[in-house]
Amino acid sequence: MKMSWILASALVAATPGMAWAGEAPAGNAAVGQKLFIQCRACHTVDGTAAHTIGPNLNGVVGARAGARKGYAYSQAMAASGLVWNAKTLDRFLTRPSTAVPGTKMAFAGIAAPKARADMIAYLATLRR
Repeated sequence: MKMSWILASALVAATPGMAWAGEAPAGNAAVGQKLFIQCRACHTVDGTAAHTIGPNLNGVVGARAGARKGYAYSQAMAASGLVWNAKTLDRFLTRPSTAVPGTKMAFAGIAAPKARADMIAYLATLRR
């Protein structure tokens, strides 16, 4: 039986260390951390780590897209007006080039909704 998005969001939001401003994914952060290995080629997550090929993702949830100091974002990302939350991250991670045409992120996306939810749950645990 599938949980409704509202119920799952409430459960994740009520989990210590998983509070979100806005919507919460029905994901498993521990699984998302394991899935994140595919992202480590381009992204760092330590709060003190420098940007690499992609920007450091620590504190990404709740941040304005394309606004991290010290990283050269594409014009498309900088002008996107996005704020990263469960909904915008889910859309972006599905297919970055469709969500933000002109993004520099050369990644096809994550097709499986559960894998995206797990990844987003992990990203939500990263705080500066």
